[in-house]
Amino acid sequence: MSEAMAAAIAEGRTSLGIELGSTNIKACLIGPDHQVLATGTHGWENQFVDRLWTYSEEAIWAGLQASFAALAADVKKRHGVELTKVGALGFSAMMHGYLAFDAAGKLLVPFRTWRNTNTERAAAELTKTLGFNFPLRWSASHLYQAVIDNEPHVGNVAFITTLAGFVHWRLTGQKVIGVGDASGMFPIDAATHDYDAPMMKRFGEMVKAHKPALDAPKLFPKVLVAGEDAGSLTAEGAKLLDPTGKLTVGIPVCPPEGDAGTGMVATNAVAPRTGNISAGTSIFAMVVLEKPLTTVHEELDIVTTPGGDLVAMVHCNNGASELGTWAGVFTEFAKAIGGKSDGNAVFGALFEAALKGEADGGGLLAYNYLAGEPITGLSEGRPLVVRTPGSRLTLGNFMRTQLYAAFGTLSLGMNVLHGEGVKLDSMFAHGGMFKTAGVAQRLLAAAIGAPVTVGDTASEGGAWGIAVLAEYLRSGKGKVLGDYLGERVFAGAKLDVAKPDAEDVKGYGAWLKQYEAGLAIQKAAVEAIS
Repeated sequence: MSEAMAAAIAEGRTSLGIELGSTNIKACLIGPDHQVLATGTHGWENQFVDRLWTYSEEAIWAGLQASFAALAADVKKRHGVELTKVGALGFSAMMHGYLAFDAAGKLLVPFRTWRNTNTERAAAELTKTLGFNFPLRWSASHLYQAVIDNEPHVGNVAFITTLAGFVHWRLTGQKVIGVGDASGMFPIDAATHDYDAPMMKRFGEMVKAHKPALDAPKLFPKVLVAGEDAGSLTAEGAKLLDPTGKLTVGIPVCPPEGDAGTGMVATNAVAPRTGNISAGTSIFAMVVLEKPLTTVHEELDIVTTPGGDLVAMVHCNNGASELGTWAGVFTEFAKAIGGKSDGNAVFGALFEAALKGEADGGGLLAYNYLAGEPITGLSEGRPLVVRTPGSRLTLGNFMRTQLYAAFGTLSLGMNVLHGEGVKLDSMFAHGGMFKTAGVAQRLLAAAIGAPVTVGDTASEGGAWGIAVLAEYLRSGKGKVLGDYLGERVFAGAKLDVAKPDAEDVKGYGAWLKQYEAGLAIQKAAVEAIS
């Protein structure tokens, strides 16, 4: 253990971030150099209750306490000191959803998470009337659906917020929210970094048409940007987070944020013309805009960075899962003939083969649709490999096509941005498929027509990201968030940049044209195969 680290912890020259994800609640303590000092994790799962996805209040507090206790134990084990104070604190969580409270602060109905899709009518009406894309998962969609369904609790609603906003409120007494998280509740005005005033006024009128006594604009939390004062840990809050009573009262707390915003911080993607791409079970891109888009696009969610810059989000339901399934098949084959059955070795060999494939995939098409895909109008998915008799079926072409398939739908969404004149200087990519150096990264650069960066970032992800935002509150006075990240956090990071290769770009463009035409095959497969 380092005496310097132990001293920083004992003296409170640290920042703590806690993020409530969909399957884990993770706590991350960092030092003044933004390096991870200790972590703590607690696993949890949502429940399907009365046909809605939720987490109970009890699970929220038990999970926060367990993650903090695990962090404190890790601090003691690694550094030999008790965790009694930190320099700054921050909370983040999965975005969107609906937490509604009465005037006394009582939760009126169980927390409705982003995963619920019962808000279709509300989202459609809001999108049409307000001229802005309201996804099903947004808090305003949830509230308006409850209103038009005339749910009994609606007459008693005095405050609504997100999961991060709820935790922050209980621990500080402040009904505030970070602008990035707020942008998943209601549209944000890029100039004011607050809810869009004309849109909010019209929303209030729509609500009053059903519930005259309900003043909807007054139900939302106050919006703050990164670095602003969001209150401090109260005695009640300290006890709620650390029932042992060791944690000091009065710790400054940064604005609560959503997981999209903390992911952008963790990948240094908060400046205009930058963004990030996360590839896992699903794949999505976040692109920071220089100016608002001119047209409403249902393929795009418009949110913001924690600093308040507008972000276009392209979210695809299908990512790298089908690629992983094929790798599993090849692993089985390798084992059957007495070869290496190590999954990582097989992945590496398959990815290297992809680079030897033809730039257009040799006439092969693949669709990775295990689930439905809203961007291409599909309610269900049927994974397919399609080729003409004259196509060239080789391992290289097959694997290149499978990698292309992981990016195909994303490209269609990104093309909407290109059509709006959006420019990209760089995108940071993260996810397991980028572990094999230079392969998926190079092909992604061709798919989006922009340089793609991969590199070492904290494996704690969003929890580290909200810890960095807490440290920004503590020590970033006078610095713009993007400059702070570039100069103080990522200045020494090891990064590898792949620029689009002209031949790859041409080949991928030809492949994507066939891919888009072939969506009719995918639709027919959904209808024909139950």
